[in-house]
Amino acid sequence: MLMPGAVNFFAEVGIVYAFWHSNIAGKAVIALLVFGSIFSWSVMVSKIVMIRRARADTKRFLRRFRTARKPLAIYQSREVYPDSPTYAVYLAGCKELTFHLLGTTEIDDTFSSRLAEAERISSTAMNAVRSALEREVGEQALRMEDRMTVLATAVSGAPFLGLLGTVWGVMDTFSAIAAEHSASLTTMAPGVSGALITTVTGLLVAIPAMFGYNFLVVTIRGMTVELDNFAGELAASFDHRYLDTLRTHAPR
Repeated sequence: MLMPGAVNFFAEVGIVYAFWHSNIAGKAVIALLVFGSIFSWSVMVSKIVMIRRARADTKRFLRRFRTARKPLAIYQSREVYPDSPTYAVYLAGCKELTFHLLGTTEIDDTFSSRLAEAERISSTAMNAVRSALEREVGEQALRMEDRMTVLATAVSGAPFLGLLGTVWGVMDTFSAIAAEHSASLTTMAPGVSGALITTVTGLLVAIPAMFGYNFLVVTIRGMTVELDNFAGELAASFDHRYLDTLRTHAPR
């Protein structure tokens, strides 16, 4: 618990002192920066939570996928990994493949028998499956990158907004000195201090956002590459089991 003397000390020096001596424009800039900081922190925290869940679910899914004997086993058993972008790519590919194999994506008690009796698909149909995989990879990448512009805006815009508040405050301070015809350190110090706090606040908003943005960009880029690699692996598995190579290499 702070003693009354300590409270008076902090009210007379430092950030609190500077805030109370800033002008209306400076306080408005600080309020806007605080709002932007809260928003950027919420984006960073939500993205980090999303990435942790996605990695955990993807790890479980890949373990199950690589131990299954058939590429459609997880799809047929209706297992769900809702937080995994890799599973979303898998699901999109399986739906497109079963549509070309069976004419429907419905899973029922006869799914296994219908799949066993289905003819292999042509290279044209398999290209449609690959397109579905690529399209879902792009959609998942966009979903992971959603709201990243908020952090980019905080990194680039917060320092300039703080600088605007500082320049405005200094301008008001010199205007007041000119009007009073009195130029002394005692007269200038409160106004200059109040002006500089907006730049400090802008940097306090921008620096954490910069570190968070760089971390998230690198992480999401790596996850997107992993999605591309999985899509290629799944397409190769589909080719091996369901592509009609005789029709693919038949003479024209």
